[in-house]
Amino acid sequence: MEENWTTEVREKTEKHPCYCDTAHKYARMHIPVAPKCNIQCNYCNRKYDCLNESRPGVTSEVLKPQEALEKYKLVKSKLSNLMVVGIAGPGDALANFEETKKSIELIKAYDPDVTFCLSTNGLMLPEYAEEISKMGVTHVTVTINAIDPKIAGEIYSKVYYKDKIYTDEEAGALLISKQLLGLKMLQELGIVCKVNMVMIKGLNDHHLEAVVKKIKDYGVYINNIMPLIPAEGSKFQNMKLISNGELNALRKKCSINLKQMYHCRQCRADAIGILAEDVSLDFRKGSCGNRLDIPEIQQEYIIAVASKTGRLIDQHFGHVQELLIYKYTSKGASFLEKRSVDQYCTGFDSCNDTETKTEKMLKVLADCNIVLCLRIGSVPRKNLEANSIHIIEVYEEIEKGILKAVNQLKCAS
Repeated sequence: MEENWTTEVREKTEKHPCYCDTAHKYARMHIPVAPKCNIQCNYCNRKYDCLNESRPGVTSEVLKPQEALEKYKLVKSKLSNLMVVGIAGPGDALANFEETKKSIELIKAYDPDVTFCLSTNGLMLPEYAEEISKMGVTHVTVTINAIDPKIAGEIYSKVYYKDKIYTDEEAGALLISKQLLGLKMLQELGIVCKVNMVMIKGLNDHHLEAVVKKIKDYGVYINNIMPLIPAEGSKFQNMKLISNGELNALRKKCSINLKQMYHCRQCRADAIGILAEDVSLDFRKGSCGNRLDIPEIQQEYIIAVASKTGRLIDQHFGHVQELLIYKYTSKGASFLEKRSVDQYCTGFDSCNDTETKTEKMLKVLADCNIVLCLRIGSVPRKNLEANSIHIIEVYEEIEKGILKAVNQLKCAS
């Protein structure tokens, strides 16, 4: 409960962008030092490196603690508003406890004022809660997708605990018991807790309201309900997507019991910057993956790019107010113009596609073959693909993203 917080923790919470919706001017840095995981979620594929995606569990590299310190020094020298260091994977922070602990110790010795937080599935929380507190971690996010062992058993295929593998309801029951006990311990230690939930259509979407009511009793400060992002190669890769309308309707229901987070970006494990602008590409060691050849093509492509910065493909299609239009020919890519569009999502309760918005968007994209965006909802995707517009979700520099898109279409043809 809030009465357990110190003045220092209250002040840190006010400057933590993931815990406070008015802290948007402050930057955070995720250090990817935790590659191992002790559970297997059916929505995760564990192939986390060299993926040009923006979702939890993805990173361009895994760092050793000393490397994390050196990168922190570099980022801090460039971003004066950096306030938070988080460990959010690409696996589980507590399944890699020694790496997590060493990284925090090194950075804390260099910068005692930084806020430390970590994300975990909660399996090892009861064993490490007290040590986490002694290390100076003030904020912890626990992902809890169910409090019913049967439902949990359908979300997690395996749970690895003390040299034993658990499956089905037994796995679900074990994980839930550890998560709730861990939350109780964190509350008693005065650590601020956020609970993340992945909303999965037809599986736990009807159950999450009960989860919220349960975790409220454990002193959770804020709840973050996120839509499933089906990872290619995972068991849930073909699961139906949750619409923004369904997501926000559930958030509204749950807000009666617990404060809801509406500003989550479902960030990468190596995200850097303010929530609205991930600048992690600026701090990567070289490029990820093989060099891209400039494809020889016979046809021309008109490509619409969703970009906040004008340099990166870094915007959700639903938040676009202006698209950057490029032409790709055998000579390469060239910028054509900017086109204004109506946002699909203009507020918490207005993120559903409508026929009018669809028609307007299709007029804007009438000559386009490809749309490049950070992410896109299921409804606009279907509408655009029905009109022979290829959708590619990618987090990359615009020029590289265009090359990848054209290569992808060339290989598919």
